Amino acid sequence: MNVRQQIRAAAADSTGHFDVVIAGAGISGVGAAYHLTKQCAGTSFVVLETQKSFGGTWLTHRYPGIRSDSDLHTFGYRFKPWTSAPIATAAEILSYMGEVIEENALGPHIRYQHKISSARWSSEENLWTIEAIRTDTGEAVRFTANFFWMCQGYYRHSEGYTPEWKAMESFKGRIVHPQQWPDDLDYKNKKVVVIGSGATAATLIPAIARDSAHVTMLQRSPTYFRTGRNAIEIAETLRALQVDETWIHEITRRKILFDQDAFTRKTFEEPEAAKKDLLSAVEAYLGPDYDIATHFTPKYRPWRQRIAFIPDGDLFQGIKAGKASVVTDEIERFTETGILLKSGKTLEADIIITATGFNLSANGDIDFSIDGKPLDFSQTVTYRGMMFTGVPNLVWVFGYFRASWTLRVDLVADFVCRLLNHMKEIGARKVTPALRPEDHNMPLLPWIDPENFNPGYMMRGMHLLPKRGDKPEWQHNQDYWAEKDEFPAIDLGDRAFVYE
Repeated sequence: MNVRQQIRAAAADSTGHFDVVIAGAGISGVGAAYHLTKQCAGTSFVVLETQKSFGGTWLTHRYPGIRSDSDLHTFGYRFKPWTSAPIATAAEILSYMGEVIEENALGPHIRYQHKISSARWSSEENLWTIEAIRTDTGEAVRFTANFFWMCQGYYRHSEGYTPEWKAMESFKGRIVHPQQWPDDLDYKNKKVVVIGSGATAATLIPAIARDSAHVTMLQRSPTYFRTGRNAIEIAETLRALQVDETWIHEITRRKILFDQDAFTRKTFEEPEAAKKDLLSAVEAYLGPDYDIATHFTPKYRPWRQRIAFIPDGDLFQGIKAGKASVVTDEIERFTETGILLKSGKTLEADIIITATGFNLSANGDIDFSIDGKPLDFSQTVTYRGMMFTGVPNLVWVFGYFRASWTLRVDLVADFVCRLLNHMKEIGARKVTPALRPEDHNMPLLPWIDPENFNPGYMMRGMHLLPKRGDKPEWQHNQDYWAEKDEFPAIDLGDRAFVYE
């Protein structure tokens, strides 16, 4: 029995009451479980996971080449050193998470194949009642909890986003979304068109280009990419000096975060210089004669959408070698043999892959209610992107776009554990975020400023998300470098927290 099988087998089957219910055993849920065991000794908790195993994105996404698009020194947890190449495969990330679960005896706390259907808060009982379905047996199960910790992510794992193009049904080949990659897809010696140019497309194309007859990346508009060696020089140097891995982990994380902060500030303060840096790196791979202005020069300033890291420039190497190409155009309609573009050009294809993004899922597709009334998250105001006005004893983990997601997992976990310990100390059973008297005339704005960050999946789903205010405590500002100091300083006695 391998490690993952042992972890699954260790999970208990009983239902019942827990101090904390955690939704999801992905990178956030496993991190939350770890921090509860270390910072809230004696707290009972259970992790409810829909899938057959842990991993979240790294389990459900099975397309060729699936890898991280941010470095594992910061995407990994702060408490467990990452010792391999910074850009890691899904298998490597799953192995790392499995070690965290095994080393910290988290397995017995996780219930797999438990799909949460509803969460009902009762003020009379000061409890959440969590209803779930066991997907292996069809059995309905129920848990009660004092506190609900949503770690299920921000998109719908069961289906990706595919636009409706004209005449899609006329195409005689296969249409595939990477999020539902079929095991039997044979792309060897086939002509493949990948629609999209985000991190998924940039990961997938180098992985299939070797065996395909040709891969065309069809994009409506260009995307920024960062390139470099799949290695961190300072980590290599420290390892050669036989420095302890724990030290290497901390020093490397600090160096990466320092450099990321400098680059992020540059994109705001000197956007043209930042743009030049990014495009020069692409030109170094493709040469001065390649039409970078058309295919790799976005109209927006850097970091208004996520910038994927391309390790060793593998995407550009495939283009340079002629195994892949880029077409910047819009789709008029599908044809029997491919795609007709608005320019009049036709792309021939045996397989069309729609790397067109996610469907946002603000509440994990869970039916929420408070005291019998349906909860509409879009009518709440967020407290620092993790709690919501009028919603008791609930925290949601939503990570960073400009830094690694997991950095916020650790910050939020520190806050939750401090909050739970504080409530225990003062004898409170309930905490509800509420606007203070000084906040009532505060303008309420969309969850995130589209001038700051505007990927398609966020813009499509903005109406589903809570509102933000114009004060730091009433928004998720996407700034790790500010929040790493602000979160530990949160005053749990602030009037934004109403205890009962």
